[in-house]
Amino acid sequence: MRVREALLAILAQGPCYGYQLRTEYARRTGGTRLLNVGQVYHTLERLERDGLVDRDDPDELGHVFWALTDLGADAARAGLLAPSDPADRSALPVKIALAASLPGVDLDEIVDAERTAVAERIAGLRADLAAEPADAALATVAGGLLAGAEADAHWLDETARLLGAVPPHLRAVPLSDERPRRGRPPRADAAA
Repeated sequence: MRVREALLAILAQGPCYGYQLRTEYARRTGGTRLLNVGQVYHTLERLERDGLVDRDDPDELGHVFWALTDLGADAARAGLLAPSDPADRSALPVKIALAASLPGVDLDEIVDAERTAVAERIAGLRADLAAEPADAALATVAGGLLAGAEADAHWLDETARLLGAVPPHLRAVPLSDERPRRGRPPRADAAA
């Protein structure tokens, strides 16, 4: 899942400011991927340019909150339903972790969309291998891609089973009320 789609999915839960989005992303993906706050703001500016988000005036602390437009809400849903990039092996688990944490998201629909994409990838790779390519390197790569796609299919089945055992209201994580602070904490010797 690209950063663009992840930020839109989080913003579908309510307006956030940049550093808050960075923190929410880390919290919802188990901290496996950390975003540079500059990357977050750059992405927000592109989303604004594309008409997917609007920025509000700064609050009393200087936080600029961003909110989805109607077009952005449609893009957030489409991003969750779009198949993950098979070239990025960590994209699928990150996407499912993020989606599972979002209140009001139909996780079964997202998993089913991923299952369909993986099944199509498996069928295509099996057809490529059955064609008996003359190139051993091509056959080796196709075999490796097939093994990865089959692993994704197995992982999706296991993850759906595990997450299905947890009621949606227990796995959904609302936006945090705690506002993340910017900057480094004060040094202990400076406080004395």
